[in-house]
Amino acid sequence: MTKLERLIQELCPGGVEYKKVGEAVKYEQPSKYLVKSTNYCDDYPTPVLTAGQTFILGYTNETAGIFPASVDDPVIIFDDFTGAFKWVDFPFKAKSSAMKMLTANEEIASLRYIFHLMGNIGLYSDEHKRLWIGTYSEMMIPVPPLEVQAEIVRILDNFTELTAELTAELTARKKQYEYYRDVLLSDTSDNDFEVLSVGEVSKFRRGSFPQPYGNKEWYDGEGAMPFVQVADIGDDMRLVEDTKRKISKVAQPKSVFAPKGSIIISLQGSIGRIAVTQYDAYIDRTVAIFSDISDRLIPKYFVYQLQRIFTVKEKTARGSTIKTITKEEFTSFPIMVPPIEKQRRIVDILDRFDKLCNDISDGLPAEIEARQKQYEYYRDKLLTFKEL
Repeated sequence: MTKLERLIQELCPGGVEYKKVGEAVKYEQPSKYLVKSTNYCDDYPTPVLTAGQTFILGYTNETAGIFPASVDDPVIIFDDFTGAFKWVDFPFKAKSSAMKMLTANEEIASLRYIFHLMGNIGLYSDEHKRLWIGTYSEMMIPVPPLEVQAEIVRILDNFTELTAELTAELTARKKQYEYYRDVLLSDTSDNDFEVLSVGEVSKFRRGSFPQPYGNKEWYDGEGAMPFVQVADIGDDMRLVEDTKRKISKVAQPKSVFAPKGSIIISLQGSIGRIAVTQYDAYIDRTVAIFSDISDRLIPKYFVYQLQRIFTVKEKTARGSTIKTITKEEFTSFPIMVPPIEKQRRIVDILDRFDKLCNDISDGLPAEIEARQKQYEYYRDKLLTFKEL
């Protein structure tokens, strides 16, 4: 018998009491913690938070109105519109008035138990209406004795700590990959290379979108094919498994085709997103496809050079809301072209880093995903109780 099973048998053999979330959790509005200026800088000391995926929006030098979270006095931040939430154990400023700071009614529940339980609830919304007072706080949750909560937290935290360690390792590997990529692709030590522009080693053509834009006849129907937009290009030089839009047979003859294995790149919005396509597709006008790549370049070496270029060049792109880059600017970017054999060695090294950092069936991402699923399985199992 495990410690948790023994505690349940001793303290709540007939089930546990259920209470409203609002009874177990106290909340505070963010009004006095809101950041005034969005003049963020990584050198500033205080993070500005959102409960969404971005989490840390930037850093501010404002000194007033800092929420005093700490390791000994943590808080859960909750997005009142989406239901997203984060655990925070450091001082911060808030970005949105929709954020709520949650603490526990410690006579009923521990905050860490509530955190795991909120994941078990799994409420997310895209309706843009406030959730906490009318919906979330009214939900009924199991509230076992505090000793049982503590043991559940101990078990689940073991899973989250392992995932955090793997995520930290992945971050370190990505930095290591970027370092070696930049060193290898700009190595001038042996003078055995030429410098050519993107326009000298390849041609590229922007995609297009069917007109009239939004007409279902152009997107749906029999024989529809994937239609790649900027958001469909991942950070791992791959396309998403299923593009958001499809393009119909009617529109295909008037669109730009990218057969499987094509090198494509985004030139507007999130510029510099590069992918080698895993399937046949058509491409939007914010995306370009390369052709006539010089036989002096291994295609994958060309891909890595493009990735390196945009790591440096992205910040120079113009535009305030939507960044873009012209064909003239892009074709003038320089690329080092060493002998083919050296290109092969470089590609071999970088491919191994790429597999470790990005392969969803192998490497660290696969391990992280497996651990996350394991955590979710045990979380949902451990937080399911018979109601008293």
